[in-house]
Amino acid sequence: MAESFSNLRINPNRMLDSFTQLALIGATGDGGVNRTTFSEAHLAARKWFREQIEASGFEFRTDGAGNHSAFLSCGKADAPTLLFGSHLDSVPKGGRFDGALGVMAAFEALKTVKENRISLKLNLEAIDFTDEEGTHLSLFGSSALSGHLHPEDLQNPYSGRENFTSVLARAGLTEAGLLQAKRPKETVAGYLELHIEQGKRLERAGIDIGVVSAIVGYGSYRMSYVGRADHAGSTAMEDRLDAGQGVAAFILAARETVMQSFPNCVANVGKLEFVPGASNIVPARADFLLEFRSPDAEQLSKLDAALLQLAKQKAEQFGLQIMAEPLGKHVPNLMSAEIQQAFQRSCEGLGLSSTVLASGAIHDAQSLVDVCPIGMIFVPSVDGASHAPREFTNWEDCVNGANVLLQTVLQLAAG
Repeated sequence: MAESFSNLRINPNRMLDSFTQLALIGATGDGGVNRTTFSEAHLAARKWFREQIEASGFEFRTDGAGNHSAFLSCGKADAPTLLFGSHLDSVPKGGRFDGALGVMAAFEALKTVKENRISLKLNLEAIDFTDEEGTHLSLFGSSALSGHLHPEDLQNPYSGRENFTSVLARAGLTEAGLLQAKRPKETVAGYLELHIEQGKRLERAGIDIGVVSAIVGYGSYRMSYVGRADHAGSTAMEDRLDAGQGVAAFILAARETVMQSFPNCVANVGKLEFVPGASNIVPARADFLLEFRSPDAEQLSKLDAALLQLAKQKAEQFGLQIMAEPLGKHVPNLMSAEIQQAFQRSCEGLGLSSTVLASGAIHDAQSLVDVCPIGMIFVPSVDGASHAPREFTNWEDCVNGANVLLQTVLQLAAG
């Protein structure tokens, strides 16, 4: 690391002011935010971010997928760009740190580079990716940028085809534009991301920074059990074809299967709807979303097969029909060894403790793994909480992470 940059730090008060302003957009009143992709709050946050970019003297950039970024040119023709950032969208009734901290830290690091007039060999771009959380399509914006978004993906969004086309129009986007957002590999030098850990490992160990070695792979299905509607009072328990009982049995059995046979893996049913949906009617159908994750590719495939077989067994046990529609599968992704080392050097230079760990959560970085070198760092999450209003990271830890990001950007891009 060049000696002239080693003492450079972000402005913590300025970053806090930006972070606080952003947290008010879509605030839920209990410390959280509700900024699902293309909701009014999310569109307002994107508008605010663009205004901040332009007010700070940066070039504002967007693409056909609605990714927003602040661009700082190095002044060299044909120089590639180092991307760093995260996302401004949230899960429903989520926390204010997830994604947003990464974007604000990237933006603050970019401001610090600009105001210190640092000579660069790479262009720099602080980016907000669209729909990381998968309200409509998982890793939507980063997948479009990396060329992993395909026409068939647009036919089966999580939010439903009709709703998806409606919100695209509201955001001023088109399906054709989404498929044209791909960047040529030679224009992207790398991608860095700062994120909250969303777990307890760093906090428990008292460690400042987690240097991410890999991101888990995952798969998901839209599933339905189909039985028969009956009167809930006059139909004996043994005479029912109860889709609700089937899905309840599957959820509990999936938990046991993962805990007993698939260490370091997880499975989750996070959305469930009964049809017709009344207390006095035996459910004729149960529609649900299944997701599973593993840090190992072979284990991920075995878990996929085991869960599908288990779902079929429970359907047979309760006399139900089953429908299973795959929504996507992503293999685990390794981080760049060179960028991991750069993060570790930054931590050492800043006097911060660090450890290497894998990410159990999905992040935009993995979309770019075959486009450019990628790297991530985590800062501690208080009590491991995330995707909930109680999500919190101490501001000192946020500042530490932003300074590690800044110093690593300088290592890679200054020259």
